Amino acid sequence: MIEVLIVDDDFYVAKINAHYVSEVPGFRVAGIAHDAAPALAAVERGGIDLILLDQHLPSESGVSLVRRMRGLGYDIDVIMVTADRRAASVREALRFGVLQYIVKPFTCEGLRAKLEAYVRLRTTIEDGAEMDQARIDRMLGALRTPESEHALPKGFSERTAELVKRIVGEYGAGRQISAQEVAERARISRSTAQRYLKYLAEAGKLRLTLRYGDSGRPEHLYASS
Repeated sequence: MIEVLIVDDDFYVAKINAHYVSEVPGFRVAGIAHDAAPALAAVERGGIDLILLDQHLPSESGVSLVRRMRGLGYDIDVIMVTADRRAASVREALRFGVLQYIVKPFTCEGLRAKLEAYVRLRTTIEDGAEMDQARIDRMLGALRTPESEHALPKGFSERTAELVKRIVGEYGAGRQISAQEVAERARISRSTAQRYLKYLAEAGKLRLTLRYGDSGRPEHLYASS
């Protein structure tokens, strides 16, 4: 059983998070704290495997608490659960060994997926086998969830992404299509088509090639990967 400490200054949110955790098999809520001091006291008493930690606490930030715990030698797993979306906060959390960064609001299903991914990571690490490159890659990929793997960047539409991908696929196996042609077929602007094509190519869902003309500027062409 994985013992979880819930740390959130909002009493209602902490209660909801505790309920979500209790719904996931293999996890048990070991305690709830609403500030850094009681959270650290719970850690010092022992028996905590995982902390679901808010960034905004009354006395100090969640990441500051993680830093103090690491300095005291407590190597407890931490998942941040916070409304703080700042890149600097995410970067600092990762620097001190936070395993996941969950942005509020989220659903019970979303938290369940993260916790199940965490179990996969623990299983990979704790089986005692020597780590070759393939095992290391699996370990690093263990925290991925279906939700995170398929999530689109902010401002993107799943429907439009699927439309653009389908148009490129229907153009013919091995045949290349330009952003202008995609825009005309999808009835969207050329700039929008370019944004989606670039995203799909970077995600490995389309193949990008460059064709140089007389102007010297390359034309971006896309085909099914």
